[in-house]
Amino acid sequence: IRCPVKECDEEILHGKYGQHISSHKEMKDRELYSHINKGGRPRQHLLSLTRRAQKHRLRELKRQVKAFAEKEEGGDIKAVCMTLFLLALRAKNEHRQADELEAIMQGRGSGLHPAVCLAIRVNTFLSCSQYHKMYRTVKAVSGRQIFQPLHALRAAEKALLPGYHPFEWKPPLKNVSTNIEVGIIDGLSGLPISIDDYPVDTIAKRFRYDAALVCALKDMEEEILEGMKAKNLDDYLNGPFTVVIKESCDGMGDVSEKHGSGPAVPEKAVRFSFTVMNIAIAHGNESKRIFEEVKPNSELCCKPLCLMLA
Repeated sequence: IRCPVKECDEEILHGKYGQHISSHKEMKDRELYSHINKGGRPRQHLLSLTRRAQKHRLRELKRQVKAFAEKEEGGDIKAVCMTLFLLALRAKNEHRQADELEAIMQGRGSGLHPAVCLAIRVNTFLSCSQYHKMYRTVKAVSGRQIFQPLHALRAAEKALLPGYHPFEWKPPLKNVSTNIEVGIIDGLSGLPISIDDYPVDTIAKRFRYDAALVCALKDMEEEILEGMKAKNLDDYLNGPFTVVIKESCDGMGDVSEKHGSGPAVPEKAVRFSFTVMNIAIAHGNESKRIFEEVKPNSELCCKPLCLMLA
């Protein structure tokens, strides 16, 4: 209830109104405004009631909200109530709670996005079990699921693998398989035998080149659009785009030192990869460069084509 006294205008909880009004000594006829209890139990605060009593108390309001929702919001009572709650929180400067509620309303949840959690796990060098331990601890201590569970991270990881994004080449490429499944294969299959005929067995995880390239470009979508905006090419999406790629092959040292537990293995690991060096777009008679890799030798921009144990 808003206090009727001039220059006070304070909002007081229903139960504390009488007590507040009696503090205005200067006010005559204050009995006019004080709450009259007509006997029986005093009204309890809405939030302390049982769910049934809350329903009973709010029946009339609920009917009005329902009528409003049907008239204005296509019958979405939940949206009306959530928005009312949001406005009430903002009016009281409860912005943290309001932000959390807004996130839930937009389906984001108040936690971090799985892709963000994946980035945190990779950049802090946490193994799956270490990450899971942190996830459980944070959930138990804070009572909120801020980090996402491992299965959500795995789903986010799939979107980063070659073959995830549908695409077609125009004109179609010749002699390229349409199968984009990632397979475990003999990594040297298709290569002519080396000069010294060293008998080496390999096992490799190999991605199809064009599928890996599409995945890399899809991953860079934001940078490409930013670059186009910088060159005032916002609406120009027809291409053709020229993509310059550097291919590389890198030995990854002795794996036995890296995989921790288990038996020592004599293998060497090799990675065939490529880096997108720059992207240009033909515009009129000139070619405008819309992306350039600043650190072309960094492993962060290195996209794998084939990971092989030899």
